[in-house]
Amino acid sequence: MSILIKDTTREERERIVAESIGNVNGACDGCASGLVEMYQDYIDGKREIREINMAFHANYESGDEGPTKSTCGYARG
Repeated sequence: MSILIKDTTREERERIVAESIGNVNGACDGCASGLVEMYQDYIDGKREIREINMAFHANYESGDEGPTKSTCGYARG
């Protein structure tokens, strides 16, 4: 099964992100919501997951602003 935007519907992309991240509303009061925000462009059909991951990785290595580690997950910082 392809996860490319051209091969999926918005609903399928929402499911793909939800299944990949896990229970967003889990035991740590929604601490994974920053991850959902990070993948919103994929859900909206604007950028592929690969592009988002590459940008995150580049920001992480360069020290540019990006999601920051909080007590139990990532939050936009």
